[in-house]
Amino acid sequence: MADLTAIVLTKNEEANIRACIESVRDFAKRVVVVDSGSTDKTCELAASLGADVYTNPFTYYAAQFNWGLGNTGIDTEWVLRLDADERFTQPLCRECESLLAEADEKGWNGIAREADFYFLGRLMKHGLANKRKIMLFRRGHGQIEDRKRDAHTILYDGGYATAKHRFLHYDFKDLNSYIARYNWYTIRELQDYLAYESGVSQEVNTDRRLQRHRKNKFNIYYRAPMFLRSFLWFCYNYYFKLGFLDGREGYIYHWFECYWYRFLVDAKIYEQRITGHAPEELKAFGQ
Repeated sequence: MADLTAIVLTKNEEANIRACIESVRDFAKRVVVVDSGSTDKTCELAASLGADVYTNPFTYYAAQFNWGLGNTGIDTEWVLRLDADERFTQPLCRECESLLAEADEKGWNGIAREADFYFLGRLMKHGLANKRKIMLFRRGHGQIEDRKRDAHTILYDGGYATAKHRFLHYDFKDLNSYIARYNWYTIRELQDYLAYESGVSQEVNTDRRLQRHRKNKFNIYYRAPMFLRSFLWFCYNYYFKLGFLDGREGYIYHWFECYWYRFLVDAKIYEQRITGHAPEELKAFGQ
């Protein structure tokens, strides 16, 4: 068992929380659940599985995670960022234990890994499905960057290893919840866009791959014509990056993720421009 605390953010995750916690039960010394007002049995189930459950009002992901990091008495050397719809496999747990044992010698303060991502019950293998993030970091050497949307792990110093084994990501409940969640995400995306445009946004992430992605997003994608760029983004991921090989599920996923979501962000940017809403007003609306 690693000297590690897993932090899981929840709201109405009764269907997921058991499998999530059980996947790291023999890997993490402690599991902390930070709940934001579940009305189902999420908290009761988490407590029955040995997790320490805390409640805190939700504003946005990064703020909630960093609250959990600083207010739940974590004293382990390592911290794991784990969502309720994510699972660690036993091979991944064993690999991470080996990497942690080498961390001091190699100068690592984090471990990154990619996901096996499932949508509508199907494993997505192509297009936009391959996502990678630093999920595990040394306490005191990292946190989640303070962004309203697309927040990743910041390492203050040191490097990180990349695990070969993947975690499982079941990022789907049903289409209604998926659409509602992504509509909410568009407000966060708009806030990040306005922050970047006004020069408020500060990129401090040490992940060069992520830095390159953000640079391309703001310097290439957002410079393309509004409304057309979402269609081009869909074509790039669905056709050029072979998203069509994932069948009907792949088509639905890429239509929502690349076209519909990005088109909705553009529509809200356009609305902001013609109505003149200030960022403060958008912030209040988004929270």
